[in-house]
Amino acid sequence: MFLKETYFFQDTIRENIRLGNLKSTDTDVEEAAKLANAHDFILGLPDGYDTVVQDGGNNLSGGERQRIALARAFVKNAPILLMDEATSALDNNNETEIQAAIKKLINGKTALVVAHRDITIDFCDEKY
Repeated sequence: MFLKETYFFQDTIRENIRLGNLKSTDTDVEEAAKLANAHDFILGLPDGYDTVVQDGGNNLSGGERQRIALARAFVKNAPILLMDEATSALDNNNETEIQAAIKKLINGKTALVVAHRDITIDFCDEKY
């Protein structure tokens, strides 16, 4: 499930992504972050993937939290996805990047995407 508000634990970014699949390797986590367009900003943090996230993710921007949540979904690799207003609180630049990552994430999967804005669901096969 990918919601507009994903919970983050006070742990490293690496471990917050790994929550999607506790058996994932560091390489799996980094590949998931690349697919979610999160890798570059993570490397720019003081301790990279070992940067500690505050409880609830309060030391990350909305776009950064969304990208880490997407990376968690990529590492999970679930066949069915539920996304509720996944881009609702983002600026245009972050929204564009996250939509590109979502397109990669749902490729070949079943996804139920809830959104108020048509642009958020433009890539869906069926719209209701």
